[in-house]
Amino acid sequence: MPGSASQYNDPMPNTPPIPSLFLERMSHYLGDEFPAFVEGMNHPPVSGLRVNTLKLTPEQFRAISTVKLGEKIPWCPAAFTLPALESGNPTPGSHPYHQAGLYYLQDPSAMSPAEMLFSVPLRDHERILDLAAAPGGKTTHLAALMRGRGLLVANEIKDKRVGHLIQNVERWGAENVVITNETPERLADHFGPFFDRVLVDAPCSGEGMFRKDMGARLDWSEEMVAGCAVRQGNILRVAARLVRPGGYLLYSTCTFAPEEDEGAIAQLMDEFPEFEVVKLPQLNGFMPGRPGWLAGMKEDERGLDGAVRLFPHRVRGEGHFACLLRKAGAWENLPVGRVDRFLAPNKAQIGFWRDFVSAVLHVNLAEARLRAMGERLYYVPDEMADFGRLRVPSPGIWLGSLKKDRFEPAHPLALFLKPGQAKNCVDFAAGSRETAAYLRGETLESEGQPGWALVTVDGWPLGWGKRVQGVVKNHFPRGWMV
Repeated sequence: MPGSASQYNDPMPNTPPIPSLFLERMSHYLGDEFPAFVEGMNHPPVSGLRVNTLKLTPEQFRAISTVKLGEKIPWCPAAFTLPALESGNPTPGSHPYHQAGLYYLQDPSAMSPAEMLFSVPLRDHERILDLAAAPGGKTTHLAALMRGRGLLVANEIKDKRVGHLIQNVERWGAENVVITNETPERLADHFGPFFDRVLVDAPCSGEGMFRKDMGARLDWSEEMVAGCAVRQGNILRVAARLVRPGGYLLYSTCTFAPEEDEGAIAQLMDEFPEFEVVKLPQLNGFMPGRPGWLAGMKEDERGLDGAVRLFPHRVRGEGHFACLLRKAGAWENLPVGRVDRFLAPNKAQIGFWRDFVSAVLHVNLAEARLRAMGERLYYVPDEMADFGRLRVPSPGIWLGSLKKDRFEPAHPLALFLKPGQAKNCVDFAAGSRETAAYLRGETLESEGQPGWALVTVDGWPLGWGKRVQGVVKNHFPRGWMV
């Protein structure tokens, strides 16, 4: 058995120590594995890059990438680890390919929940809810796995976090995402058992983030763990109401605390016996769920050993927990329908849009999916739902603004387009002075056809410009500038 937990606490310079009481708890849980755990906790955190497969394959990205890539992530075929950044090299987050939405930067372990939710094959016309979606990592992952089909609702309760979620979803270019800004209770009251799959990435004590989040170390206490478990139970009760018969609920956290993990699921199953655990794939390095870490529970209690635990000494990533549940009942393929509160554009507005498409695009979007919100024109999912009085800051792809006598394209439309879908392009290389200038919001010199032009980086859409007398006026959003 390991010795005193405190002897293993060797924090990195100028960082707060890992809480000693936390280490004592983990020593009790892990036994002989504890020394390896602490050694892993004192290593630098691992970063990951997930390729946007709505735009290109991982192999295509590796072929064009100037970002150094590490090994493939075993549980996410579209992702790579990132080597430590060398001094003087630009960060992957400032690369033009990131602004073009070709990839998302994310902790490798945080890529597991979306993959686990899809360990059961996807069916046609599915309705999926990401209940606590900001900043958008799991939403973009789900959108890529859905391939633009069905309906994906990304909800964020906190007003201050919605903007970041919207920006990440817009960069991703997914056409089936609706963003809501609501409490889980209001969603459940409105929709009821509506969704085929619900992802709950719950707020937690953050023990799995101790390597990268020094604030989590400072905030941690046993009282915090207990408080998080209560809050997670409340969220899960509401989430259970949103799952259709035959549907799935994926619960995940970034903590090791069994009270917040297996304990939260056990409590849900007490109150909602129609849910049962679906055994998740046990990949190399994964640990099964450990209900036996809780007093009075056995190691295989209620199938909770079918959950998975990720530890930084076992895998290349941070700490994570995931458990998949299925709700009893027969699943039926019930189309969402096309009922929604958003208005179709009027005849004049449709005319402005058609004029723009004729002059600028090589692609025609289904006009039945166009909706107007004030002066904004949106392209909503093919299987749009009725959102009633719920707050919906983004009902789909923001195509542009309908002015008094014209249509002006919006940035999300540029990122939704694929290479070759615009008639007039201004293309620059990723490392060029012109690309850097465009991302800073500067005007560019470029001879050619006047009017709206799609600015691209190595052929990949990056944003809009408007050419007037050999000068391209910059329409890259000010809040996105690098």
